[in-house]
Amino acid sequence: FFFKQKTAYEIKECDWSSDVCSSDLCKLYAEEGRPSVPPEQLLLASLLQAFYGIRSERLLLEQLHYNLLFRWFVGLSPDDPIWHPTTFTKNRQRLLNEQVMGRFLETLMGAPEVKPLLSDEHFSVDGTLLQAWASHASLERIDGEDDPPPPPSGPGEGFGSPMPGRKRAKGDFRGIKLSNQTHRSGVDPDALLCRKSKAHPALPSYRGHVLMENRNGLVADACLTRASGTAERDAALTLLDRIRRTKRITLGADKGYDAAAFVKGLRARRVTPHIAIDGRVSKSGVVRHSEIDARTTRHPGYAISLRIRKRIEEVFGWTKAAPGQRQTRFRGLERVGCSFSLSAAAYNLIRLPKLLAVAA
Repeated sequence: FFFKQKTAYEIKECDWSSDVCSSDLCKLYAEEGRPSVPPEQLLLASLLQAFYGIRSERLLLEQLHYNLLFRWFVGLSPDDPIWHPTTFTKNRQRLLNEQVMGRFLETLMGAPEVKPLLSDEHFSVDGTLLQAWASHASLERIDGEDDPPPPPSGPGEGFGSPMPGRKRAKGDFRGIKLSNQTHRSGVDPDALLCRKSKAHPALPSYRGHVLMENRNGLVADACLTRASGTAERDAALTLLDRIRRTKRITLGADKGYDAAAFVKGLRARRVTPHIAIDGRVSKSGVVRHSEIDARTTRHPGYAISLRIRKRIEEVFGWTKAAPGQRQTRFRGLERVGCSFSLSAAAYNLIRLPKLLAVAA
């Protein structure tokens, strides 16, 4: 509890979110109607839910009834009434927008106490799959037509071709090859079918991306995209374009980023690609050509970047365990992206108290 209190102290006493509260959050207040949940308290309650891994808003508000630590963190006195779960959920839609979450993370990392902890020269990037709040049973044909009849399955139905005139049960895709060109989830159309490897099933998913600075392993920026084949490399270039820099930087990444177009884009942006070499051997014995040559690998900083870039997995491990980002609770690209950015900011807040204590 002391660790969480220290985290809350850094937020409320150091006033890291003052710029957000004075500009972006003030725009969320309604000009008319009855008073509702303040956006500042919505933000603090969402952070509290990420810190402790509370599964739902109903459980969060239940603990706010009796937990004085939670009340202090959110800014409620012991006598203040607690909001209804439905009211809290409806008003949270004002908070979950990309502008506020991006501004909050930017303000947090731009605080005077935090800036000395960040590296402005060396970064790492990686992506991870987030399972959407949708299942295979929600998949529907994009053209609106029905799938062909199912093959025989019962012992008395015999064998051979499908029986004409028979309709498939919902979620029955036997004999059908699913793809993002033919099928899409009816409850979350933004989620695309994707799998981590050949040993894993293809599930409706999103892809989260994190840009990490290499000095202390803090999240410099984060975003979320659809789970396409080139999403990781495209998002990495987008995250690099957001950085305010005046000199050349380095970027560490795994071998999935070893592509000609991506490396060319990095060098055009004055970014040195510290990317792991993808030297796969084909079935015919031909070694894949890598875009990383001795101009980069001969420097000792290349090996250091490849070693430090693995710390980005700690970010994904924490965000999937505590805030529950392994399978998101939201639907839609924007809302899932805001939730992922909030989890990235919560990861920084969890680590900053100890880093600031060491620096002091």
